Amino acid sequence: MKMVLTLCMICRPPRILLGMKKLRLGAGRWNGFGGRVEAGETIEAAARREVSEECGLEINQMQEVGLLEFEFANDLGQFLEVHVFLSDDFSGETQETDEMKPEWFDVDEIPYDKMWPADKLWLPLVLAGKKVRGWVLYDNKESKKILDKELREVSEI
Repeated sequence: MKMVLTLCMICRPPRILLGMKKLRLGAGRWNGFGGRVEAGETIEAAARREVSEECGLEINQMQEVGLLEFEFANDLGQFLEVHVFLSDDFSGETQETDEMKPEWFDVDEIPYDKMWPADKLWLPLVLAGKKVRGWVLYDNKESKKILDKELREVSEI
């Protein structure tokens, strides 16, 4: 079963905005902002809504920069299709929500050791202006170990 999700990375070099996930899948990890695409909603609209709900910012412009699929060895047959966006054009002030605690980091000090393990593989490419497609198989939903992966730069998503 496929679940379609969004992930928006908000970056105004030399800083990137990450959120400490407080609930559900990924709790206790730093991440971008995103979540499920609801029925009748476009992927881009879902990304904008999720950013607003999770950290209070309104995205003015964003670019789709990645399409990543994640599977978990203990739950084969279900995978996450994650549409990754990058934005440096937003308005509003960050605010902590029930789901996320936002914090700005220097791009040279991204806390990869407290993020999903695959983030250190694809996020540097995105921050360097590349577009990526990939697939990652994690050991389980706690996802501490990558069992297999395929990641490539692409010209279009």
